[in-house]
Amino acid sequence: MAKGFNRGPVSGGGQGAMLSQIRKLQEQMEKAQEELKSETVTVTAGGGAIKATITGDQQFTTFEIDPDLLKDADAEMLQDLVLSVANLALEKSRELASERMGPLAGGLPGFGF
Repeated sequence: MAKGFNRGPVSGGGQGAMLSQIRKLQEQMEKAQEELKSETVTVTAGGGAIKATITGDQQFTTFEIDPDLLKDADAEMLQDLVLSVANLALEKSRELASERMGPLAGGLPGFGF
């Protein structure tokens, strides 16, 4: 039989401790999510011709295009650069969120988070 299976009911003290741990973890997660709103990552594409800044909760805060790029760029090239910088910014934002939230995911042993 699987380890820990069919142990019977958990004592009241165990449930209280588990609920306390869940509340603490929830508070930590809410704090981390709130902090992610103010943390940013900045990425560039086209040798720095396009720059995007995005928060840890994946909201763009700035998007800059070097005016010199507009003089020589065709629409297709500009679209490719914009897509590239946007996708890179989203990837970096997700990595930041994963770094901040990842340690919290292991906070409840036995739940498989």
